[in-house]
Amino acid sequence: MPHSVSLISTIAAGLGLALVLGMLAIRLRLPALVGYLLAGVVIGPFTPGFVADASIASQLAEIGVMLLMFGVGLHFSLDDLLAVRKIAVPGAVVQMSVATALGMGLAHWWGWNLGAALVFGLALSCASTVVLLRALESRGVLDTFNGRIAVGWLVVEDLAMVLVLVLLPPLGGWLAGREEGSESLAGLWRTLGLTLLQVGAFVALMLVLGRRFFPWVLWQVQRTGSRELFTLCVVAAAVSIAFGATALFGVSFALGAFFAGMVMRESEFSHRAAEESLPLRDAFAVLFFVSVGMLFDPLVILDRPLQVLAVAGIIIVGKSVAAGALVLMFRYPLNTALTVSASLAQIGEFSFILMGLGGALGLLPPEANSLVLAGALISIAVNQLCFKMVEPLQQWILAKSAYARRLEARDDPMAELPMNTEDKYLSRQVVLVGYGRVGERIANAMRAHHIPFVVADQNRELVERLRAEGTAAVFGDAAEPTVLIQAHIANARMLVIATHDAFNVRQMISTARTLNPNIQTLVRTHNETEARLLESEGAQHVFLGEQELAQAMVRQVLARPEEARPNSGHGALHAHGR
Repeated sequence: MPHSVSLISTIAAGLGLALVLGMLAIRLRLPALVGYLLAGVVIGPFTPGFVADASIASQLAEIGVMLLMFGVGLHFSLDDLLAVRKIAVPGAVVQMSVATALGMGLAHWWGWNLGAALVFGLALSCASTVVLLRALESRGVLDTFNGRIAVGWLVVEDLAMVLVLVLLPPLGGWLAGREEGSESLAGLWRTLGLTLLQVGAFVALMLVLGRRFFPWVLWQVQRTGSRELFTLCVVAAAVSIAFGATALFGVSFALGAFFAGMVMRESEFSHRAAEESLPLRDAFAVLFFVSVGMLFDPLVILDRPLQVLAVAGIIIVGKSVAAGALVLMFRYPLNTALTVSASLAQIGEFSFILMGLGGALGLLPPEANSLVLAGALISIAVNQLCFKMVEPLQQWILAKSAYARRLEARDDPMAELPMNTEDKYLSRQVVLVGYGRVGERIANAMRAHHIPFVVADQNRELVERLRAEGTAAVFGDAAEPTVLIQAHIANARMLVIATHDAFNVRQMISTARTLNPNIQTLVRTHNETEARLLESEGAQHVFLGEQELAQAMVRQVLARPEEARPNSGHGALHAHGR
């Protein structure tokens, strides 16, 4: 085949096989990512038949890395991270340390050197954001408190891995044992200092100038009204900033693209930028996973079965146990601990990026890539099963272990109302479940009208803050009867469910009705089928987000001109939180 068409053949074979095997994976109820990796195995050098051009696949993978990291930066929310910082930050740091130590111990036992062991351990410590988000979305728990903890945890892991990608190149020679003596050590510190200085200069430039300049450019392009130019601007910014960061400051493509996404987030068109770049980002992300699959030698499963099982054990069991224990130590419920454990029981894109960098620096033995890829394939394939086991495993643990029952029922000052507030809220109060954007607005309205209420929320830090502000609040999952009992649901006049958690709404209503047959119930939902089901099962007032928004807009349209006219020349804002 002529060399001039190797790019076309590589893209055609990679995307075509990824489509077929991705669909097959979905049919088997596995993540499509498994199919993409297998597509790379099929066209890789370790299997018979067509072999794609590895150098071209590697460059396509670099573009995939840029766009993946651009997407991570574009969706990175400091506010979301700060909301769960007390559990996500220490939890992620300790869990990554434990997983890295386990991986390093295993690699040392196999006879690998320090550099190989460290890179190998770090690759096993970081879960895939792509796999996690898709798993949480498919189960409808992305916007729940458990989901926010899991996402915040992974954001911290992502930030830690970005730092690792920055520091690994200057440390590569020392970790590989190629530099010895005091002069080499002094050279290492100079190189490390220069690297940090370059990174610092790049970060400062992006935060000071980039966050103003690039949103301004996006605004100017938006004014042209051309969708093609808007998409081109987003993609060009992602790739150009990543390349410029490498050429001018010596930092990785990954870090450059991450900060490109962060500065684009400052624009009011960030959501549109994410939507417009998504198809191209997904396509190159697929090629990235295909190129990673090309590095996998299937014979490693036959030649080193015990090593593969050990790697999968660290990823699925070791990380999960460490994360679950940490969540329980922070006095969160068993369900939260199991959900976070299931979320972290896999590895993905950052592990592949790190292994690629480690291989390029000459730190890893030949079999390392295949072992990590085998562990990734196994962990991603069983991740859905891990999520499905959360509820049965919780029930089994509570049924079999008296210690677990005591742990679940332990006294927590945040799980019951303080004595000095109980008398005020013993009768005719409103129990408000969920204190997100909608719940907070409802609470503010009740405060303004001096209506007594009690908040029930799964965010322990939020409950602490509300109590410090003088608001009655209890910590816990309102689907558990004990939480509603602590909120004095038996004496309440109304239950307002403002949470996204559609799965447990019926349980909350059932518990409230059992304890207080005359209570009124108000529920929010975004699903018409769910709304009809809730009404049929006794929910008195169900508010459908889109329906309420449409009705408000219709009222404005049908209003008389003098009623519809805004109070000022700047228009009026009608806020309908989702």
